[in-house]
Amino acid sequence: MRKSALLLALALPGFASAKPIAFADGWTVMAEYGTNTMREAQVFYAPAYWWSGGLAATKLIADDKSFEREMAGVQANYLVKRWNLPAAQGNVFAWAGLASARGYDAGGTFSGVATARYGAQADYETRRIYMSAKTDWWQSSRFTHGVSTVQLGIAPFEHDYEDLAVWFVVQARRYTGGILPNETEVIPMLRLFKGNFWIEGGVDRERRLQLMVMMNF
Repeated sequence: MRKSALLLALALPGFASAKPIAFADGWTVMAEYGTNTMREAQVFYAPAYWWSGGLAATKLIADDKSFEREMAGVQANYLVKRWNLPAAQGNVFAWAGLASARGYDAGGTFSGVATARYGAQADYETRRIYMSAKTDWWQSSRFTHGVSTVQLGIAPFEHDYEDLAVWFVVQARRYTGGILPNETEVIPMLRLFKGNFWIEGGVDRERRLQLMVMMNF
């Protein structure tokens, strides 16, 4: 029983899904690239297992190229609740931050616009099944955007921490504020991770690429 619990603890936290906090006294680096939609880079340090802070830079691009937003600032992340079950783990995270935005839209170019960021994520995972729901928002005097994402993943085989883990994931994402008007983006993805490195990628029916990577150290 103790050996199984140890293997589960090593295999699960922070790797079946992208999380803003991996472990105490650790760094998390995450990056995302989306064709014509969203690009992001984040670096966080966690002094304790329940919170982290750092830098986040996000670029949102309208699918018709009518506007772009570039937002760079600071962010704090908080572990609201964690459930450690005999063969599974669940988490609820929340975050908030402040950024300075620049870009262009129908009103022309702009820079130095104060922007608030806030959001939350809930996830549940075993060594074979993964589910998550996430909502992320940016709000300023000039714009409001939200990105809401749901993922369902299945692993064809169980894995240990040092093994190469393979997941088949379906992601549904909804953008607000005109990024993808009246459309939910659905992408089948392949996720791979081993040890402290994690990568996933996929292409939607419009051939828009999404690639995400994460490293904990």
